[in-house]
Amino acid sequence: MAKKSAGPQRTGRELVRNIGIVAHIDAGKTTVTERFLYYSGKIHRIGEVHDGAAQMDWMVQEQERGITITAAATLFPWKGFEYHLIDTPGHVDFTIEVERSLRVIDGAVVVFCAKGGVEPQSETVWHQADKFKVPRIAFVNKMDRMGASFNRVLGEMRDRLGANPIPVQVPIGAEDQFRGVIDLVEGKAWYFSGHEEDSPEEAEIPADCEFDVDALRTVLMERAAEQDDALTEKFLMEEFLTPEEIRFGLRRGTISGTLVPVFVGSALKNTGIQLLMDGVCEFLPSPLDLPPVRAIKARSDEVIELAPYDTEPLAMMAFKVAMEGSRKNVYFRLYSGRVDEGDDLINVRENKKEKCSRIFQVHANKRERIDSAIAGDIVLIPGMKSVVTGDTLCKGTVQVLMEQIDSYEPVISMAVEPRNMAEKEKLEEAVQRLMEEDPTFKVHEDPETGETLISGMGELHLEVIMDRLTREYNVEAKAGKPQVVYRETFKGVTNGVGNFERIIEEDNKEKHMYGNVSLTVSPLERGGGVEAELDPSLVARFGERSKLLAAALQGARDAASASGANGYPVQDVKILITDIGTREGAAMVEVAYIIAAQEAFRRAAADDGCRLLEPIMAVEVVTPDAHVGDVMGDLGQRKGRIENMENRGDRQVISAFVPLRNMFGYATELRSKTRAGASFTMTFLRYGTVDDV
Repeated sequence: MAKKSAGPQRTGRELVRNIGIVAHIDAGKTTVTERFLYYSGKIHRIGEVHDGAAQMDWMVQEQERGITITAAATLFPWKGFEYHLIDTPGHVDFTIEVERSLRVIDGAVVVFCAKGGVEPQSETVWHQADKFKVPRIAFVNKMDRMGASFNRVLGEMRDRLGANPIPVQVPIGAEDQFRGVIDLVEGKAWYFSGHEEDSPEEAEIPADCEFDVDALRTVLMERAAEQDDALTEKFLMEEFLTPEEIRFGLRRGTISGTLVPVFVGSALKNTGIQLLMDGVCEFLPSPLDLPPVRAIKARSDEVIELAPYDTEPLAMMAFKVAMEGSRKNVYFRLYSGRVDEGDDLINVRENKKEKCSRIFQVHANKRERIDSAIAGDIVLIPGMKSVVTGDTLCKGTVQVLMEQIDSYEPVISMAVEPRNMAEKEKLEEAVQRLMEEDPTFKVHEDPETGETLISGMGELHLEVIMDRLTREYNVEAKAGKPQVVYRETFKGVTNGVGNFERIIEEDNKEKHMYGNVSLTVSPLERGGGVEAELDPSLVARFGERSKLLAAALQGARDAASASGANGYPVQDVKILITDIGTREGAAMVEVAYIIAAQEAFRRAAADDGCRLLEPIMAVEVVTPDAHVGDVMGDLGQRKGRIENMENRGDRQVISAFVPLRNMFGYATELRSKTRAGASFTMTFLRYGTVDDV
């Protein structure tokens, strides 16, 4: 039974920090989070990822693999501030967890490995944060590792991310000599014993410091001064800025997105974490510091702004769904207003009523029941039957819709065969629940073989799904080999004509239904999607608001998303509706023109023959020099195209484009060829062929 508290801390909203921890896999996100929880007093014993004991990695699959799979939320205090924190996955297969977390946080801590630097998933999460205009601070982790280089990470942030990093700290030593940090804002050094219970010791800046601290402090003051006219004037008068003024300027630059303050340390060695937690308070925004969130008033085009006050009308977004048996738990971020236990709510997208039966504050998979939540809070509410990821809930007469959360299309599938009919029913129920949780997980039945096909973002994604089906839902099923999800496009400009005629009986009378559509399909460049347009002459004849023209467009789009000549969805084409036919005495109804347009598209696809497109992956392999030849030769055999090779510390980084169908089992093969000395990351690039990426 969950313990019930009096309600959320009524911390002033200026003291709230809604933050996410994001990074490439193995950069140390969860280790950083674990230290945040320990030093805040939320937990009293640090659990390590490599021991499967981290608080935020609570799923069995996470503990066994030593990776984060699902975004986990928590709430804790720090020096009078209230942190709402989301720890996100780093593996590309679970990037939707990062996407929906970044959608609802106000600021992010981006963790970089001091040895690995800016890695592929670092770039992905950085650009996801750019998309949502999330202010960021950076933490260069693992400074105690062999090959660690603080300056190299700064350079890669500038070159590969287009960022404007500004160090607020620099390390004292590196690799096995790393022992502390220099605070450039205050102009002092901090030393750490490495023991979790010991406090950092303040000291003078060492004389043998490899960094020119005075020069770096001057740059820091200059960057801070650029953010405020009064500070600029003071700096130009050659006056030193106080630490408070430096923080004020840097905070403004961080919130505006023009600066990224950079911290440094080693989370595993408990070095620099308390200073990073202070940095979150000092530089990342509260809900009050950001522009109001824009939303559309329901059933209108009116744009309104949501102010983060509990006196405003309620607007909250569902950003994550988690199934608990047959019960649906939904995570919400409140943008304005207040929700109380027992409130009647409305799911604006579905226009359906929902009851707020209970409200919980969350710590990973643990909960604390509360009476109410207010703007700026992140909470869990169970039992919301109609709610899916991205929905907006309101109460009262003011109903708004916030921008939906984008999803991703699966690139890999496998057949799942249940042991018997009883298991088939269990399988169908289980996959439906998993689809509600995960927008990137899809299930469909192969029309030719009758097999159940599950689709996801990669081999690991499907492996975790199968594991959950077995452990959580007790489904006995056998998985087939992973299969690539293909697409099609047209080879050239092709015409198609579709006709629909049917006589039906209505009110004891025969009714003649008729529809005729002519269209032209032409290929677009890779990444062009599907465009559907009307010939201007048709608009002139029938008018822009013609329901028949709209039906023809809908039918053509539906046909393209269904299948081309080879049975796969079509993309990168432009469909032009060139003509629609009518017949005197026949009923011209919309459904007839939808079906006629679908037939016209299918005929065009059959005549064209269509070209198969396959998922092309951007692969980055980090390998010792001794194995470069073996790695490149193997990528060549997999029909890969080498794009770049560069040094990264004591290793070589090979970047290539490779068809996904040739990458199954690559992890095992790479370990074998390099004696477990190399690692790789693989990210979906686009559909196409290796030659046209």
